[in-house]
Amino acid sequence: MTIGSGVLAAVLAATSVTTAVVPAGVLVPAGRSGTAGAAGTASARWSWPLDPRPELARRFDRPDQPWLPGHRGVDLAAAVGQSVLAPTDGRVTWTGVIAGRSVVVVSHDGGLRSTFEPVVATVPVGAAVSRGRVMGAVAATPGHCAPRTCLHWGVLRGETYLDPLALVGRAEVVLLPVP
Repeated sequence: MTIGSGVLAAVLAATSVTTAVVPAGVLVPAGRSGTAGAAGTASARWSWPLDPRPELARRFDRPDQPWLPGHRGVDLAAAVGQSVLAPTDGRVTWTGVIAGRSVVVVSHDGGLRSTFEPVVATVPVGAAVSRGRVMGAVAATPGHCAPRTCLHWGVLRGETYLDPLALVGRAEVVLLPVP
């Protein structure tokens, strides 16, 4: 875990919603790289944070243990200044700079939180956002996608990272052997 991800984890813990209610259709993570179940109803409530639908630059890669390396979200190809949209209804609960990158955190029903970086917020903390509403813009901060520009989108339930693609119906399907 890098210093930046450690600081982000602390910020997320401070903005955490403590409810454990899992809304119908929202997937619970399973396995190392994917998510179990079908995302039919979840994808009806969640949409891509960029329009048009972006190219996937890097997939979610759940670490074997919370402290081990992994990719705790997805990277979506973006352009500097491109509008970032709320993927579902929520409330902006934190904006600021972590490890030199602008970050926006949105809390959603059911204890889910979305994180976006590098994003400069265009709405204040506390603002309600509806699915598809512009809430920020991709910043010109060089990041881990360099020389390309990308939007890193993470989704958490409590302290557990989920694959955001599962919420828009694009999760990687992982078949496991039957015991």
